[in-house]
Amino acid sequence: MSIIKKQDFIDSIADALQYISYYHPLDFVQAAKAAYDREANPAAKDALAQILINSRMSAEGHRPLCQDTGIVTCFVKIGMQVQWDSDMTVQEMVDEGTRRAYTNPDNPLRASVLADPAGSRKNTKDNAPAVVHIDMIPGNKVEVSIAAKGGGSENKSKMVMLNPSDDIVEWVLKTVPTMGAGWCPPGMLGIGIGGTAEKAAVLAKEALMEHIDIQELIARGPQTTEEKLRVDLYDKVNKLGIGAQGLGGLTTVLDVKVKSAPTHAASKPVVMIPNCAATRHVHFELDGSGPAELTPPKLSDWPEITREAGGNVRRVNVDGITKAELASWKSGDTVLLSGKILTGRDAAHKRIADMLKNGEGLPEGVDFTNRFIYYVGPVDAVRDEVVGPAGPTTSTRMDKFTDMMLGETGLIGMIGKSERGPKTVESIKQHKAVYLMAVGGAAYLVAKAIKKARVVAFADLGMEAIYEFEVEDMPVTVAVDSEGNNIHETGPAYWSAKIAELDGKLSS
Repeated sequence: MSIIKKQDFIDSIADALQYISYYHPLDFVQAAKAAYDREANPAAKDALAQILINSRMSAEGHRPLCQDTGIVTCFVKIGMQVQWDSDMTVQEMVDEGTRRAYTNPDNPLRASVLADPAGSRKNTKDNAPAVVHIDMIPGNKVEVSIAAKGGGSENKSKMVMLNPSDDIVEWVLKTVPTMGAGWCPPGMLGIGIGGTAEKAAVLAKEALMEHIDIQELIARGPQTTEEKLRVDLYDKVNKLGIGAQGLGGLTTVLDVKVKSAPTHAASKPVVMIPNCAATRHVHFELDGSGPAELTPPKLSDWPEITREAGGNVRRVNVDGITKAELASWKSGDTVLLSGKILTGRDAAHKRIADMLKNGEGLPEGVDFTNRFIYYVGPVDAVRDEVVGPAGPTTSTRMDKFTDMMLGETGLIGMIGKSERGPKTVESIKQHKAVYLMAVGGAAYLVAKAIKKARVVAFADLGMEAIYEFEVEDMPVTVAVDSEGNNIHETGPAYWSAKIAELDGKLSS
């Protein structure tokens, strides 16, 4: 029998959440490096370089890999011979550990959890409560798997109730392209099959906690139905050509995980949940001897990667830039931005829309004429930081405001993550504007390009306020140019055809 003390459990949860905020699992780092080495698309290769450089920087600086520090998901498996020295429930202890981790003054994490989700959507301010799954298992230990799941990937989850005769592979290959690039590939797909609808979802989530081992599986050969499905999907999803950040390329997924459970004779529930490039999870055990010991990885475990400035890289000062200058930018170009840009996300855009509708005009001190807006909600700064990790927000959330911003405010450029919708692309073309893509999963790297930051409007909105950032060599890719050429359409289409061509040559 083991006695698990309340304080040991809470401390272990808090330490684990801090740990995963800045340490990638090394299996992810190794898999991403292998993908970087074999990537043939320069834009995707650069995105992978940024992800790996950001990973090392976060490990060095003990600051978040991604500005979206997630909602906590915790699987707790309790041995039947375990006793608790605690006046709190397991849920309460996980929540307390979460609070301590997210309000740590040395590395504060962005609170993203909202209570009353169908109503007031009020931020709980400490990221509690966590989502906790509890299982009773044989033995005298407590096994914990804990993750922080960002909205960008989590929000792309898909659920379907297939007929028993339907093909799972067919459904996945049809569905993955509909997820866009907001889930920040390359990452992992977790697929749960069977049980009931909610069981399939839990299986998919739990599958994502497993070690990346697809190459080992391919080398030894799949044996079970689940293993065969993993290898088949890994091969076929990568052949879609979606690539890193949806730019087109050879690697879309680093692994595919599958877990299944017996199901009703008339049912075939399937849930697919993606893990993004900011994959964050850790596993530990408690046996009553004290809190978990989480051994930091060595910095030498990270590859030394530098970004290469190719022929399609240009340095641009955005202060005073005109639409005429934008006309020379082509979809797929890499641009290093310097100068002053404004920020704003959903809440700021909604408030601007209401002000313009009411005839109030823009807030005092805000002028978007011939300027760029960056879709970002940064982590709070600490110590000598200008701003905390400040990676891009999924841009489709701002699509409904884009025509207004381009048509009524004088805005000429936007910076965000992943693709834009067809109407937005058409609006960009009509207004001769541009949309630039920053890499999701490189938040700390991007933040280092921000040299000054000040709030210019809507201070009451916190991270949703309008900031003015002064940036130096901020790396972005031209996703939609002023002619409406869209790399999130052309890139995957080209690389899917290229992969098919290469496969044809290899098999002939």
